Amino acid sequence: MEDRATESVRLTPGDEAPAFSLPDADGNTVSLADYRGRRVVVYFYPAASTPGCTKQACDFRDDLGDFNDAGLDVVGISPDKPAKLAKFRDAEGLTFPLLSDPDRTVLAAWGAFGEKKMYGKTVQGVIRSTFVVDEQGKIAVAQYNVRATGHVAKLRRDLSV
Repeated sequence: MEDRATESVRLTPGDEAPAFSLPDADGNTVSLADYRGRRVVVYFYPAASTPGCTKQACDFRDDLGDFNDAGLDVVGISPDKPAKLAKFRDAEGLTFPLLSDPDRTVLAAWGAFGEKKMYGKTVQGVIRSTFVVDEQGKIAVAQYNVRATGHVAKLRRDLSV
């Protein structure tokens, strides 16, 4: 019954963003609190180095300057271990933190892990999701089941970045 409760979490604008402290690709701890006073895009993706996740990460990389100029930092979170994240970062030249959540605790707290449809089947997995957290640590934008391709461009339009 407990699992059912974590699956139904859906954050909405105005909610307090769930705190996290996770290791990055180099094993350094990165916390949501590190971004207090700035806006941050927190996005959850299923797996490093897969085609869709690579496309999404490269889109964020390519547009990072524009996000930063608009006062937005970017952080990606997946269940991958730090070593896999380091390979992904280095292979794709990613310049923003990639965080490791192998036990999926943070993914569940943000509603980014649970039942999803994949190839017509219902499976448990990472729900590709993107959030914007405001300077006070509140959810400003919550988007679930986003598409890997075209998502960053749409987010830029939505945020006027």
